[in-house]
Amino acid sequence: MNKPLFACIAIASIAFASGCSTITQSETQRLSVTATHEGTPIKDVDCSLSNNRGTWLSKAPGQVDVRKSGENLNVVCKKEGFVDGLLTAISRAAGSMFGNIIFGGGIGAIIDHNKGTGYDYPSNLPVEMGKSVIVDKKQENPPVTTSAQCANGLPC
Repeated sequence: MNKPLFACIAIASIAFASGCSTITQSETQRLSVTATHEGTPIKDVDCSLSNNRGTWLSKAPGQVDVRKSGENLNVVCKKEGFVDGLLTAISRAAGSMFGNIIFGGGIGAIIDHNKGTGYDYPSNLPVEMGKSVIVDKKQENPPVTTSAQCANGLPC
């Protein structure tokens, strides 16, 4: 076998076996944490974020890097004088995870699942003190509906 062809096959095999999300995404994700009470922002709130890959501490408002997982992320925020705020961030499969299943026959998906790279959390975690809320990446960017207009300004 000639060397260039062998090199191409070797590189393709490594990329195929290592999982698409493992190559294109990080095992961590930066999240923004905010806290409010009855619609009013609260500063200097102590928050703990946890999933099966670890626990991270943050102040709200602020940002924190967490390890991604197929498990949901639980957030508890505390501040003296307020009832704790609870939030659950739903873990969703990233688009690259579906590509692995379709094109990679599942090997890459297994790797990405085990490393957490095939999942994402919502980017913004709006904790409401005294309440328990659930945030889902599916609802993070709702589809924008617009009606087409013709040149005369009337709907087409």
